[in-house]
Amino acid sequence: MSGGVQFTIDAVDGRARVGRLDTGHGTVDTPAFMPVGTAATVKALTPDMVRATGAGMVLANTYHLMLRPGAERVARLGGLHRFMNWPGPILTDSGGFQVMSLAGLCSIDEVGVDFRSHIDGARVFLTPERAVEIQDLLDATITMVLDECTAFPATHQEAAASMRRSMRWAGRSREAFRARDGYGLFGIVQGGVYPDLRSESAATLTGIGFDGYAIGGLAVGEGQATMFGVLDATVALLPADRPRYLMGVGTPADIVGAVARGVDLFDCVLPTRSGRTGQAFTQAGTLNLRNARHAEDMNPIDASIDCPASRLYSRAYLHHLVRAKEILAAILLTWHNVAFYQQLMADLRRAIAEGRLREFAARFVAEYENGGG
Repeated sequence: MSGGVQFTIDAVDGRARVGRLDTGHGTVDTPAFMPVGTAATVKALTPDMVRATGAGMVLANTYHLMLRPGAERVARLGGLHRFMNWPGPILTDSGGFQVMSLAGLCSIDEVGVDFRSHIDGARVFLTPERAVEIQDLLDATITMVLDECTAFPATHQEAAASMRRSMRWAGRSREAFRARDGYGLFGIVQGGVYPDLRSESAATLTGIGFDGYAIGGLAVGEGQATMFGVLDATVALLPADRPRYLMGVGTPADIVGAVARGVDLFDCVLPTRSGRTGQAFTQAGTLNLRNARHAEDMNPIDASIDCPASRLYSRAYLHHLVRAKEILAAILLTWHNVAFYQQLMADLRRAIAEGRLREFAARFVAEYENGGG
């Protein structure tokens, strides 16, 4: 392989695509969902368990790993793949989301972001160049530019200033990136909920040129209808021959709608976080295993999912584990949830390849939103 990462589109249905992202650490079938492994671990699961769900790529986080254990240490220990025993592709978020989520612990200017560590209060200054360097030290397969995740709500003026700074940072990130075979750098479209700003951002990024294009600053409180509207205005502006990544999204219904709008890659903490709080995703909606209605239910969570946690343990047992606050509850429910998301992605790829995505999406969303308990 030469020239970064390679993206091939194998089938199209409307705006949705089935493709392959070939990297130096393996191939990812798209549309794909990346389990979140912020601190070099998908919480509650071993790498073998994550692989068994069908996941092809995981996400880790630059900000958290630079604080602990430190990028230089990970590099000395052989890189992130060896460190966390995940030989497949890894995408690293640059720390831009933490500019919003840790707003009380940071200040931002043209040069970069001045963080106060949430661990020990130490000062850490993150620039676009340092963010790219950290991801290089980690040996990230896909590096993300440093950006500012614009908070919601934001005025047009606030969103414009934030977006334009992120675009300047994107150019600096591009210059700092060390190009090599099998590795890629993604730009991030910002601009809040304003189509004209999204258009300006997309034009700036495509002018710079990246291996893939992410859409950031969504799923931050704007609601699904607004998010879909932003995607309708943005996705068509991005190069058709490059992967498109919707950051931090989302619910199963969010993903189905975004795939139909031409998005290829997703990540979200929902399946793992929900697994730690007693919630399971099913085709009939979400189940709250704390509910007494499950106390004597001997049915599995979902026998159609090819995962031991989905098929071999009763809802009654899982209800007991959750109520007893046993660690096994988080393990089994997280395993099932990640497997459910991977099955959804496989079903979406099949539906696109067979030209029946519209039918699949309508049926899935209707069943998902009318069920649960």
